[in-house]
Amino acid sequence: MDRRDFIRGTGAGLAAQFLPARSARAQSKYPSSPVRLVVPYAPGGVVDAVARIWADRMKPFGTIVVENQGGGGGTIGAGSVAHAKADGYALLFGDTSSQIIAPYLMLKPPYDGLKDFAPVSMIATSATAVVVHPSVPAANLAEFVKYAQGNQAKLSYASAGTGTVTHLAGELFKQLANTPGILHVPYRGAGPGLIDLIAGVVPMMTPNVTSQVLDFHHAGSLRILAVCAPARLKAAPDIPTAGETLSGLVAGLTCGVLAPARTPQAIVDRLSDATRAVVTQSEFELALQASGLEVRLDATPTGAQAFLVAERQRLIPIIEKAGLQPQ
Repeated sequence: MDRRDFIRGTGAGLAAQFLPARSARAQSKYPSSPVRLVVPYAPGGVVDAVARIWADRMKPFGTIVVENQGGGGGTIGAGSVAHAKADGYALLFGDTSSQIIAPYLMLKPPYDGLKDFAPVSMIATSATAVVVHPSVPAANLAEFVKYAQGNQAKLSYASAGTGTVTHLAGELFKQLANTPGILHVPYRGAGPGLIDLIAGVVPMMTPNVTSQVLDFHHAGSLRILAVCAPARLKAAPDIPTAGETLSGLVAGLTCGVLAPARTPQAIVDRLSDATRAVVTQSEFELALQASGLEVRLDATPTGAQAFLVAERQRLIPIIEKAGLQPQ
């Protein structure tokens, strides 16, 4: 071996020993600069609101800058994070739609909602509900099921759009109540659907439960018959769950933080630990409850991964039975 080969070999050996140490030091300083949090929807929605509350309360951890990238049912923003550098400086505030529903309904999705991400934590769930116009002769879900079974041709329900969680909630109701004749009327967002529901243009809707929907319910402008959640909402404990009448009627939008796949586990764990410190604060829970949301306390990477896997296994059969095809 000549002198140049010796130097090259020695240099390579030193580099191999040095790089892991340097990488470990970089991770130990994480975050040393602002973290970009992509919300794959336009500003003002449920996911955007939760993302901003979370980002604001993560200030002790570091600066997190929210960036809205709407379009494609959440797939444009989610795709940008899926293919970003896996160093913890590009994160996604994804949800049930961006990770499960939207990719499934695409012939060529730009990413795999599970394989291309390293889940950090699921943070909150916005349950849907079975809501009717006050003129509908039903004071509770059991009465409405009976009424719907005898009046399917007269009934229609509004959703926030085809392929949304609110759409799946309506289809799941039809499947469990044996009312396939109810017509689905998709709107471009929940707002226009609520306006038509209150006006009596459509007699039924399956929106996410928000503070606005609860206010309309208390004012008598609409009637929430049941929430499609596993348990009664802390924000509205007087409203029964749909499962108390129709077992299995659970549909909600769950959102949380995800990093690109192959992000170092040390970074994922650091984000998860900081998130757990946030979601266990009573102020954080109360802030979300005011908007009709329920905080998830299983804020761990393992819990988030398990939830996404189970939710995909549960939702895909509902989508297929509803006749929705990838496009």
